Amino acid sequence: MTTILGVPLQGLLGQLVLGLVNGSFYAILSLGLAVIFGMLNIINFAHGALFMVGAFVAWAGLEYLGISYWWSLLAAPALVGLAGIAIERGLLRWLYKLDHLYGLLLTFGLALIIEGLFRFQFGVSGQPYSIPDEVAGAFNLGFMSLPKYRAWVIGASLTVCLLTWFTIEKTRLGAYLRAATENPSITQAFGINVPVMVMLTYAFGVGLAGLAGVLAAPTGQLSPLMGSNLIIVVFAVVVIGGMGSILGAIVAGLGLGVVEGLTKVFYPEASATVVFVIMVIVLMVRPAGLFGKEK
Repeated sequence: MTTILGVPLQGLLGQLVLGLVNGSFYAILSLGLAVIFGMLNIINFAHGALFMVGAFVAWAGLEYLGISYWWSLLAAPALVGLAGIAIERGLLRWLYKLDHLYGLLLTFGLALIIEGLFRFQFGVSGQPYSIPDEVAGAFNLGFMSLPKYRAWVIGASLTVCLLTWFTIEKTRLGAYLRAATENPSITQAFGINVPVMVMLTYAFGVGLAGLAGVLAAPTGQLSPLMGSNLIIVVFAVVVIGGMGSILGAIVAGLGLGVVEGLTKVFYPEASATVVFVIMVIVLMVRPAGLFGKEK
């Protein structure tokens, strides 16, 4: 059996794939956070809770309405996005001119409320969500077995991340969004409805969290705590990539997922802290993050 540094090749590749799957979730979640912070200057601590809501929307749709996983990929982000519109219009729009701390505290409190409501309704034991038949089973690659669902998650996440980056950085819509948040008064003078653009930006950012929740639903038990268990790592990913950097969120998310997966093979004791160690090192060398802009 082929080994690398004493580790069987099949086990190493399996952890590499698992790291890419986790990195895919990190990338989508940190991408949503980067969009919201980069354009609205809001540190959205409710992101993890809305990730959990997306997963439970998919579960409830299947359990009570018979809505398939594939339709939930559209429905859950849309519903979470609508919730985001209500949050932005009702709460966040009053905070844009204030210090970042106010937005962080408000969204942190909102996350606690959402998680508390779901814990009251569903408990903490978790709900199962089956892998769709179309992506059940595994590909036999000869040297390893690759679960089809993991391959789907990686491919779908990469597609969403690249499309988001292209839309924001390379299209006229992205230019309008950036202008509406960077120079709202000038943008308003050109007839663009800035409040609507800001509202849609927040809705899109949290919609990405809802989408990540649906993708994560079949990978384990759905729990009201699934978002809070993940959000601190995702914030570390955003800091490493650069606060507000779209490309940084994608690259750091995928890269750190792989690093975390490989650490579980070579030094399991450090797997829970390796992301934070890397964050400290990056901040010492480049305080703005790998792709962030120095101020």
